[in-house]
Amino acid sequence: MSRSVSPAQLRTLIAQRSELAVLDVREEGVSARRRLFYSSVAPVGRLGLLIERLVPRRGTPVVLVDSHGEHAPRAAALLARWGYTDVAVLAGGIDGWEQAGFEVFSGTNVPGKAFGELIEHRLHTPNIDAVTLKARQDAGDDLVVLDSRPFGEYHTMNIPGGIDCAGAELVYRALAAVPSPDTLIVVNCAGRTRSILGAQSLINAGVPNPVAALTGGSMAWLLEGLELQHGEVRTAPRPEGATLAAARELAAAAARKADVAVIDGAALAALEQESGTRTLYRFDVRDPLEYEAGHPAGWRSAPGGQLVQATDEYIGTLHARVILRDDDGVRARMTASWLKQLGYLDVRVLDDTASAALSNDRYAAGPEPLNVRPHGARTRWIEADRLADALKQGTAQVIDIDSSLGFRRAHIEGARFIAASELQSKLADFPSDRDLVLTSEDGALAALVAAELAEQRANVAALAGGTRRWLSLGLPQASGDTGNLTGDDDAWYSPYHAAPERVAEQMNAYLAWELQLVEQLERDAIASIDVLDFGTATAKRSHARLDELKADQARAA
Repeated sequence: MSRSVSPAQLRTLIAQRSELAVLDVREEGVSARRRLFYSSVAPVGRLGLLIERLVPRRGTPVVLVDSHGEHAPRAAALLARWGYTDVAVLAGGIDGWEQAGFEVFSGTNVPGKAFGELIEHRLHTPNIDAVTLKARQDAGDDLVVLDSRPFGEYHTMNIPGGIDCAGAELVYRALAAVPSPDTLIVVNCAGRTRSILGAQSLINAGVPNPVAALTGGSMAWLLEGLELQHGEVRTAPRPEGATLAAARELAAAAARKADVAVIDGAALAALEQESGTRTLYRFDVRDPLEYEAGHPAGWRSAPGGQLVQATDEYIGTLHARVILRDDDGVRARMTASWLKQLGYLDVRVLDDTASAALSNDRYAAGPEPLNVRPHGARTRWIEADRLADALKQGTAQVIDIDSSLGFRRAHIEGARFIAASELQSKLADFPSDRDLVLTSEDGALAALVAAELAEQRANVAALAGGTRRWLSLGLPQASGDTGNLTGDDDAWYSPYHAAPERVAEQMNAYLAWELQLVEQLERDAIASIDVLDFGTATAKRSHARLDELKADQARAA
């Protein structure tokens, strides 16, 4: 049995500013409705896929959170099986936390999004609204729209004329993307956070151009009745020569102002030797395509912009050590300058010489390896052809446990969807004389859960190759939500996924939620965020340009 901690004790642990992992072991969609500020989502059903990434050190103090005790005991048993030695459960779960009078948040990536709102609130990040931006585009103004989201999101939809330049790429590429120092740079994202962080990154670095964030991002653009583009492939160019040198100088100055420590190879080796007693995360913050082409072995991929917005998805241990690297002297320093301000990480940058030495030493290629912790002793597998025969004979039931959105797009014909963490509680709903075949996108998650359930029910198997292989073989498939038994419990659905008649309502609600985060932070008084004013001239120049645009509009009216 794991020990329990009261809500008051957990607040005290957080306030002590020592290593602590707060893991919400409910499914993401459930957690997004009511959650703690400093928690990482690690659903018990997929804990084996996540724990090595979120909490790599087994001696880390861990507190498990659920709603009212429904998942934490199971998660604690798994962690004990894997050798975690300091595990506790929040007494009463999120219900008990709320009853104790403490603040309950909603949404995903709450620390990063609250950070963005606090930045705008304190630094008055320059903003331009969608109608004004469209009018200036139509008038042929000297401006460039840089989209600060990862390329996949940009490719799905973008502001007309926008150029992909994700997060940490902004200071790296912006000077190469603009025709002159007078060009207005407008940074956008899907909502607010990455627009604010992106624009403020350029301001903090002191770029010569005027800069503005697009108020409300592409949500606000759509709410104004404007159209987006789809399938675009425009990408900001990489800097070279004097442009790269200028970007390096700007990033170095920003890192110094944020008091970012830059370490050499010897210091890195010392930190690595201490990783058994102090948690150490090592992140390569370059573009994922660069990472896959080649990276130092043992370093994880964490594109800088995403690492700042979604820190809780990459780092589960508060007050851990974090080392960042790149190959250009820009992206790691800018990312570190932001992570320092979050206030709960010991962040350092690996210097250029040491980073280059790693590239010549322990090098690997391909996507980041996935270290999996098994949920059970052995997985029973079934091949696609055998499953197809069993389905025809009516002797098997397929249960998809991966993604309700993926299930909606395409799934094995006749399958049911159940969020992975909820499957144990629903086993009795299926006849014991039928084989249960679990499937997930690639089979990895299905294998974990099938091995765990085999301890309760013998006739449970995982589909080899998962749903991806089944669909690639052209075997019977269906689409839609029929058969989804747990709704959207597995994931937070963005407003873009809402039914067409509810998109506007959901977008307005989301933007309003972001705006109220500052007030909620002030009530909670638990966050250690320390927003820095870098004092560059770019902010004044940017506000002056926007004032000119407003004056021009007033005269035109």
